[in-house]
Amino acid sequence: MTEQDFIPKPYSKTLENGSVNWSSPSNIALVKYWGKKEHQIPENPSISFTLDHCKTTTTLSFSKKETSDSFSFDVFLDGEQKDSFKSKIETFFKRIECYLPFLRDYHFKIETSNTFPHSSGIASSASGMSALALCLMSIERNLSSALEETDKYFNQKASFLARLGSGSACRSIEGDLIVWGAHKEIDGSSDLFGVKYPHGVHQNFKNYQDTILLVDKGKKQVSSTVGHDLMHNHPFAIRRFEQAHENMSKLINIFKNGDVDAFVKIVESEALTLHAMMMTSMPYFILMKPNTLEIINKIWAYRNKTNSKVCFTLDAGANVHVLYPENEKETVLEFVKNQLVEYCQNGHYINDQIGFGAQQIGE
Repeated sequence: MTEQDFIPKPYSKTLENGSVNWSSPSNIALVKYWGKKEHQIPENPSISFTLDHCKTTTTLSFSKKETSDSFSFDVFLDGEQKDSFKSKIETFFKRIECYLPFLRDYHFKIETSNTFPHSSGIASSASGMSALALCLMSIERNLSSALEETDKYFNQKASFLARLGSGSACRSIEGDLIVWGAHKEIDGSSDLFGVKYPHGVHQNFKNYQDTILLVDKGKKQVSSTVGHDLMHNHPFAIRRFEQAHENMSKLINIFKNGDVDAFVKIVESEALTLHAMMMTSMPYFILMKPNTLEIINKIWAYRNKTNSKVCFTLDAGANVHVLYPENEKETVLEFVKNQLVEYCQNGHYINDQIGFGAQQIGE
């Protein structure tokens, strides 16, 4: 598929008004993407677990305008109008206009809510932009009678559009393991959209658990967009991109043979490498907090003492994702309550698990 494949034929139907509703999950990368080229193209491939409970629900209402000279929309988060979001959404609309030529024909009301704190390192942009992209695709599906609008095409184009709003959003359309970025050993992988991981996955990695420890629910002092840009001319960037390709290759065998110990090493190394890139950029910055490090050390000590398969990963923020197999759920949650909750802001954490992608509500 190329960008041209997502430019639609002239629409065969008309719509005066309506409303669509989607919920879309966040995701947590196992191999991290950090650094991008023009047009939201990743510098290296990534793979993620799709989450289940951490999601955004978006209702998109639309009504036909008299003129099509500009974009027109209002944005609401949890019922409160958010004009501060308008700039990002207008940038998104500009990027995708040639793929959704109806965008200037309607006034949109975007009503969205998250099941987790916004801007806290749980990738609210991923779930939010993917939910919005899916709503827009539902409108296009109702405008077009083209036979190519199969589920596969619908999901690929939704992922393609979501990427142009937030790179990691392209990994939230489906589940449970999603690859984004071309990799020589993963057939069908693309820089343009996320694809379902095509190889065998051992039972050890089915229904994996993710308990998210909310160390800091505030807005990050350095946005992911700025962080990605700092990978340009980063002294360690080239080697980092090579490392990501290598780790993707290693994971193919790990997922196949069920080697959880090897999985733990790659996942934790990837998390620390991500933050090492931040700390060695210019200007440098740190998104981890002291309690992030306390949690990591507690996890290491617990694993050494019990031979547990629990591990951690981090997104671009201070919060810690505690990953573990389903058969350890009871013991790990006891460990979280007894030893880790004290490092969470207001004692807050979220129990989540692998999910299987976005869902349309009330179709």
